[in-house]
Amino acid sequence: MHELSIVNNLMPPLLRAAEEQGAVRIVEVELMCGVLQQVVPDALEMAFEAVAHGTIAEGAQLRVEEEALAGRCRNCKREYAPSIDDYICPNCGRAEPELTAGRDIVLKSVVCELPDEAVA
Repeated sequence: MHELSIVNNLMPPLLRAAEEQGAVRIVEVELMCGVLQQVVPDALEMAFEAVAHGTIAEGAQLRVEEEALAGRCRNCKREYAPSIDDYICPNCGRAEPELTAGRDIVLKSVVCELPDEAVA
């Protein structure tokens, strides 16, 4: 389950950034995961809950958005949407894409609670 390693790599900088801003709690985290990462959202959420336990991210809602695959043919320069198992350019028939989207994991947003927002 590579979702656990994704969360293990995400959590330290996420917590550090929130604490640098004086956050007392992380409320929501939004990730965009490229289709090539083959992330299973439920498994990612389960891993997030486990790793966040005992931190200011405990109880935070994780939102996962999938980013579609996109590319540009290195041969004819046409932009197109290859599929995960078919990279053939619809224009020239070659399978030589330069992938421009769909491979990364991006932290899109973090919603935090600051001390003056906390309810006693």
